[in-house]
Amino acid sequence: MHVDTDRLREDIEANARFGAVDASRGVGRTVLTGSEADRQVRERFVERLTAAGLSVRVDPVGNIVGRWTPASCDPEAAPVAAGSHLDSVPRGGIFDGPLGVYAALESVRAMQSADVAPDRPIEVVSFTEEEGSRFGAGTLGSSVAAGQRTPSEALSLTDDDGVSLEERLQGIGFAGDDTVEADRWDSWVELHVEQGTTLTDTGAGVGIVDSITGITNCEVCITGEADHAGSTPMNERTDAFAAASEFVLDLERAGRDCAETSDAAVATAGKGSIAPNARNIVPERVELDLDIRDVDHDNMTRMVERCRDSLARLEQSRGVDTSIERYRDSAPTPCSDRFLVAAETAATATGVESVRLSSGAMHDTANVAAVTDAGLLFAPSEGGYSHSPREWTDWNDCAAATAVLAETVRSLASDDSE
Repeated sequence: MHVDTDRLREDIEANARFGAVDASRGVGRTVLTGSEADRQVRERFVERLTAAGLSVRVDPVGNIVGRWTPASCDPEAAPVAAGSHLDSVPRGGIFDGPLGVYAALESVRAMQSADVAPDRPIEVVSFTEEEGSRFGAGTLGSSVAAGQRTPSEALSLTDDDGVSLEERLQGIGFAGDDTVEADRWDSWVELHVEQGTTLTDTGAGVGIVDSITGITNCEVCITGEADHAGSTPMNERTDAFAAASEFVLDLERAGRDCAETSDAAVATAGKGSIAPNARNIVPERVELDLDIRDVDHDNMTRMVERCRDSLARLEQSRGVDTSIERYRDSAPTPCSDRFLVAAETAATATGVESVRLSSGAMHDTANVAAVTDAGLLFAPSEGGYSHSPREWTDWNDCAAATAVLAETVRSLASDDSE
């Protein structure tokens, strides 16, 4: 099979023109679900699917699927699916998502050109609202396809303007009535840019992901006493912000300690608020949102327990009141053994050096893996930049990783892969 590098590049560059943003370095785009740019990328994707001879369907939450049913296959057999997403974060890069979508389409075109005769249909997928930038729910479309959220639950979500997902999709003509159910797929493969430097550091052309990080989110509240910043002596203060500062450093130490046994362990206090939030008032209350991740679920729990210990100590040493709520706990997701074998064989067959690694970012694959055999491939990211116009993957690297994807999908679509 031959991956057409120029054709793949043309698809990604054409997609990048919709929602393009000015950037002093790199090439950026903003494509929020239900925007005019979203309508444009979706319409072009449908055109490209149709041009390749694929039938197209759109489900109620805007997930788009193109289906190739060659004469060689059993049309009733469970299909092999591949793809990613076309939405972006504000001022994001041009590869995060679109590479996986158009690499999946290029895989089908490469098979068609080589007269490959798969035993199963192959589906090319673009999921809605993977980034969560407009409706606050990442991997939204795949969560519906995997049965973790109902279409009505998803469609009722509203953006900052109070407009629902249903209204946004109707406005751009992509509120469909077809069905996309991931549990009906024989298997799933996603190609994504790495968003890190493991591949460039090792010189490998493709990453074969064996596990996707789990995510725990906690809400922490630390309450002290508001006092005048000028007239309250230092030894008479119950400063919630000072206590919170100690807590954040304890959180960082917990993450560093767990990272000694797991490279994927990270702990972040990325969102917070201070009240009353006035320059001349000793802070009374601090609220923090924590993001704790690892491919080892026990490590995630250890980091949470370290947070509890820190808060208990601060109550004793600083006189503050504290609380912590672990409101999200998504366990790590292993990729299927069947995928790992197929992907490693594909890398060898295509002559692309591969390396096993884990994913520290969440992807649609994590949802799909709950209902069928699923796997994730990475293409190199220069400098590890992502969610930024500086995100870049060399076109030859895009093609090499796509060749591995195509061979993996071909293998999974053959009855002898089971």
